[in-house]
Amino acid sequence: METASGDSSMAKQFAEIRSQLSSSVRVKERIRTVVMEMEATNRLLHSSLTFIHHSPPSSEVQENTGVHVETLKKQLRELADILRDCPGEYYRYHGDWKNEVQFAVSSLCFLHWLDTGKLLTHTEAEERLGLNPQDFGLDVEDYLIGVCFMSNELPRYVVNQVTSGDYNCPGKVLEFLTDLYEAFRMLNLRNDFLRRKFDGMKYDLRKVTEVHYDVKIRGLLPSEDIANGQEVQT
Repeated sequence: METASGDSSMAKQFAEIRSQLSSSVRVKERIRTVVMEMEATNRLLHSSLTFIHHSPPSSEVQENTGVHVETLKKQLRELADILRDCPGEYYRYHGDWKNEVQFAVSSLCFLHWLDTGKLLTHTEAEERLGLNPQDFGLDVEDYLIGVCFMSNELPRYVVNQVTSGDYNCPGKVLEFLTDLYEAFRMLNLRNDFLRRKFDGMKYDLRKVTEVHYDVKIRGLLPSEDIANGQEVQT
C-alpha cells in the first residue's frame, strides 16, 4: 500500500508539473508573438534614424519615428497584459523581450539627445514607452544597456555630420560622451554583458576624440571652440 500511495503521489506531482510546463509554453508563445512584432518595429525605427545620420531631422522623419514609438508602446502594453496573468513572474520571462526593449531605449535616447543635447533618464524612458513601474516597468540594466547601444551610434553620427559640414558636432558629442562615461564609472559594474558594453563606450569616446582632434588641427573649428579646446581622458 505504501508503494502504491507513493506512486500515486509521484504521478500527481508530475501531472501538476506537466500542467505548469504547458502553461509556461503557452505564455512564452504569446510573448514570442509580440516580441517578433517588436523586432519589426525596432527595425523600422532604426531605419528611420539612419536618415538623421546624414541630414537634420525632417518633419517626415520625426513623424515616422513617432509612429514607431507609439507602436512599441502598444506592443509593450500587450506584454504587460500577458504578464498580468502571471503575477510575480516578470523575470521568469524577462529574457524573452529584454533585447527589444534595450534597442528601443537606445533609439529613444538618441532622439532625445538630438532634441535636447541631454541624456534621457530612466524615468523619462519609462514614460516614453508607456511603462508603469508598479505593473510592468523598465529594468534598470535594460535602460543602461540601451544607453550603451546609443553611445555606439554616436561615432558614426559624428563622422557623417562632419562629412556634411557640421564641424561643431564632434565637440558637442565629445562633451556629452565624456560626461556619460564618467557617470558610468560611478557604477560598480560586475564583469558581465553590461560591463563589456560600458568598456566599449571607451572606444566610442576615443573615436569621437580622434574626429574632433582631426577637425581641430585642420582649422575647421570656429575660433571660440578652438580657444575652449576639449580634451578627454580615456
